[in-house]
Amino acid sequence: MRASVTRERIERLMDRLGRAASVPARVYLVGGTSAVLLGWRLATIDVDLAMRPHDDALLRAIPAAKEELDINVELASPADFIPLPLGWEDRSPLIAKRYLASFYHFDFYSQALAKLERGHGQDAADVRAMQTHGLVALPALRAYFDEIEPQLFRFPAIDPPSFPRAVEALRDA
Repeated sequence: MRASVTRERIERLMDRLGRAASVPARVYLVGGTSAVLLGWRLATIDVDLAMRPHDDALLRAIPAAKEELDINVELASPADFIPLPLGWEDRSPLIAKRYLASFYHFDFYSQALAKLERGHGQDAADVRAMQTHGLVALPALRAYFDEIEPQLFRFPAIDPPSFPRAVEALRDA
């Protein structure tokens, strides 16, 4: 079992990965990692991330960084679970630049939609925290859901009737 991922460990991971990057890369941090960096959680169980473009040198650095920092790192983002609304990259706030890597929070609307689709208890709490911190607004979240809804068929694991109910339930909460 690896250690909890704290802000300090995330900062060290960003530094380590930034040093390893061989080309300019955008690294998107997701989920609990965003929650820890923004302060509504003290720790998370892993660092989920995505990158554009894929940089082999950066990818090769992940296993050593995991061992050195005693953390779990996974390549995972909302794009693995739901269609993404247009403009998600432009809505991804910059966290920091480290050497050739620029680190961003993955678009909070995409994160919120992916969390609503998954429907775990912690996910609902995270979406409420995103609202509280002004990172997502319900009217825009609904509009982004309406945008991606026609593409849900591309993700067979999604239950099309329950996903819109989860979005509507947030409005009623």
